[in-house]
Amino acid sequence: MTTIYVDADACPVKDEVTYIAIRHGCRAVMVCNGGIRPNPHPLIDLVIVDDGPDAADIWIASTVAAGDIVVTNDIPLASKCVASDPAFCAPTAARSLPPISAAYLPRAT
Repeated sequence: MTTIYVDADACPVKDEVTYIAIRHGCRAVMVCNGGIRPNPHPLIDLVIVDDGPDAADIWIASTVAAGDIVVTNDIPLASKCVASDPAFCAPTAARSLPPISAAYLPRAT
């Protein structure tokens, strides 16, 4: 089953991701350093990581798998996830397929 991972600390579309996940019956994981209210729906999980600039990135990169979706504007996070072969979606809904990401993202780190 596809899981949507959201770099939630600065994501402006958390509500939209929640709606889409519930509508399509897939799990969404909001990863943050805190300060976000948990959603009571069983498909929506909240993971609170330690403080630190890359704590959410490290958690997402170590958890994401092929076929999952990562919602982020963070190019270094996307670069860390490329090896797992997920799809990427920016909060603006601009989508980048993994082969394109693999070609461009390593240069940004």
